[in-house]
Amino acid sequence: MEKQDRFEILLEDINSKFDLVLEGHNSLRQEFGQKFDQLNQKIDDVDFKVDVVNNRLNEVDTKLSKRMDKLDGRMDKIEGRMDRLERKVDGVAADLTAHRADTELHRAHG
Repeated sequence: MEKQDRFEILLEDINSKFDLVLEGHNSLRQEFGQKFDQLNQKIDDVDFKVDVVNNRLNEVDTKLSKRMDKLDGRMDKIEGRMDRLERKVDGVAADLTAHRADTELHRAHG
């Protein structure tokens, strides 16, 4: 076999191995592409779910804020009523004290 023939055979062998490497590279690139597509889809799904949860939390926050505002209003009314009640109780206590003093004064003179 001539040197030229061996060289051509060697080149064909190298060329076929190079083709195998390129095929393997293309297969890996396709697999990576599929995996990246799947990963991107999962990320999109998670983003969507996070948005849904965030919107729901905002709704709950709004409802809770409204309820808290109503509760604050009710508490203000209750505090106002408690203040009036305290004044009335204080007035009754003062009246009782005055009545007791008056009664004792009448007993002392009678």
